[in-house]
Amino acid sequence: MQKTDALSDRLMDNFKSFLNGLSPVSTESWNRFSTLFTPKILKKGDYYIKEGQIANEIGFLQTGVLRTFYRNNEGVEYNKHFFLPYCFIGGYASLISKKSSLINQQALTDCSLLVAKFKDIQDLYHTFPDIERMASVVAEQLFIQKEKREIEIVLLDAEKRYHIFQKDFPLLEQQIPQYHIASYLGISPTQLSRIRRKILSR
Repeated sequence: MQKTDALSDRLMDNFKSFLNGLSPVSTESWNRFSTLFTPKILKKGDYYIKEGQIANEIGFLQTGVLRTFYRNNEGVEYNKHFFLPYCFIGGYASLISKKSSLINQQALTDCSLLVAKFKDIQDLYHTFPDIERMASVVAEQLFIQKEKREIEIVLLDAEKRYHIFQKDFPLLEQQIPQYHIASYLGISPTQLSRIRRKILSR
């Protein structure tokens, strides 16, 4: 029991450090905010949210890897983003709009999360403005991330996008199948293999 408690304390300390790195929160705010979160485990292949669902909770990824992807009418999947510790996950557009999610978020490895109801977090904003400021920073980062990704897809060739992937997600290539990386880059696995061979031959 003591080992479990120690692990839990360490994970919560990581969570607190992450939040303060975004925007400082007071001890009082942290004590209230942290009570909203409970542990959740996703096994490899489990979904955090599926298209068609209306999101109502937000998660903080402690361990593992998740992907966000779209699926077209023919069943072809397009990876939009990968999530590594430590970060927030969830169907953010669905949380804000209260409409069905257009995305899927799936565990590519076993994952441990802390999850909370999004409305419960919003209810803190009036009493704890530092929590609202922190949430605003998260929203800003999501916007920047989305814009950066869109620019890369439109303006950069596949090899440059691959180099950016390696920089943004170091060591991820050793953890997930090649076809997931190819999908994220907007190319086929065969094209990805060619790019790798070209780089190695230099």
